[in-house]
Amino acid sequence: MSEIFLDLTNVTVRSVSVSEMSNNIYLVTSKSDGSQLLIDAADDAPAIDGLVESASSDTEVATRLEGIATTHQHWDHIRALHEYVESTGAKTFAGAEDVEGIAAGADVAIDVPLKHGDTVSVGTTVLECVHLRGHTPGSIAYVLRDGGTTVIFSGDSLFPGGVGNTQNDAGRFASLLDDVTTRLFEQYPDDSLVLPGHGATTTLGAERPNLDEWRVRGW
Repeated sequence: MSEIFLDLTNVTVRSVSVSEMSNNIYLVTSKSDGSQLLIDAADDAPAIDGLVESASSDTEVATRLEGIATTHQHWDHIRALHEYVESTGAKTFAGAEDVEGIAAGADVAIDVPLKHGDTVSVGTTVLECVHLRGHTPGSIAYVLRDGGTTVIFSGDSLFPGGVGNTQNDAGRFASLLDDVTTRLFEQYPDDSLVLPGHGATTTLGAERPNLDEWRVRGW
C-alpha cells in the first residue's frame, strides 16, 4: 500500500505499512488541539515513531499521541502495542470480546473495552465503533466522519474484494458478511473510504455490487 495522506476539515489521516505481513497502521491527528489516535500498533516502533513525527506539521499546535485503538486481537496487529503503550502512556481501546486475547498476546490491559455503537473520543476527535463479528469475536471498525467525508478503518473485516478470513467456518462467514452488510453498507454512503488492515484502500460503493457474489462463494 502506498502511504495515505488525507487532509480533511478537522483532522489529517496518515498511514504506514509495516512488517512481513504488510500491516497498515493509521494515525488521525486533530488540527485544532493536536491530539492523535493511532489505529493498530502492529509492529516496528521506529516506523510508528516516524509516522507520528510526520504529522507534527499537520497542525499549528503541538501534537500528542493520546490514544491507541486496536481493530482486533490477532498477533500481527498488536506486536508493537505493549512497547508503544509503555513509551507514550496512551489510552487503549479495543473490542470487549478481544480484550482477553490482546492481554494474552501483547501483555496490555485495554483501558476502554468497546461495544457496538460506542464511540472513541480523543481530544476533539470522535470515531464511531462498529462491531463486526466473524474474523475475531471482538473485531471493531472505527468510523470517522469529517466535513462530509466518511472514513472506515475496517481492520481485517472488509477488504477490496471481500470480507476477512473466517477459516472456512460457514457460521463465522455468515456472521461477518451479515454485520458488514447491515452495519456498514446499509449505514454509510457509497463514497465512504475503506482503509483496511492490509492492502489498498477502497470505497463502499466499489464493493457493494459484489455482496451477493461473496455470499454465494462463501468467502
